[in-house]
Amino acid sequence: MSKSMSTAEVAQHTTAEQGIYIIIEDGVYDVTGFIDEHPGGAKILKRQGGKDATKQFWKYHNEGVLKKYADKLKIGTVQEKPKL
Repeated sequence: MSKSMSTAEVAQHTTAEQGIYIIIEDGVYDVTGFIDEHPGGAKILKRQGGKDATKQFWKYHNEGVLKKYADKLKIGTVQEKPKL
């Protein structure tokens, strides 16, 4: 189910217990279950939890990566435009 969330709501999701959410462009992604699978390591996703990770994502990934994981990880969209 896709829902609309504020950046403040996303910011509350920074631990595995709460769920680790990140923002990429206007999408909200729950990366909690992906932490251990992330090729770059868990540390970077934990550090970005609750934040807009758009800049960092595009620095290391291309659109194919986002398309590959979007169906599995995207849980909603951001209500307001994220600040880069």
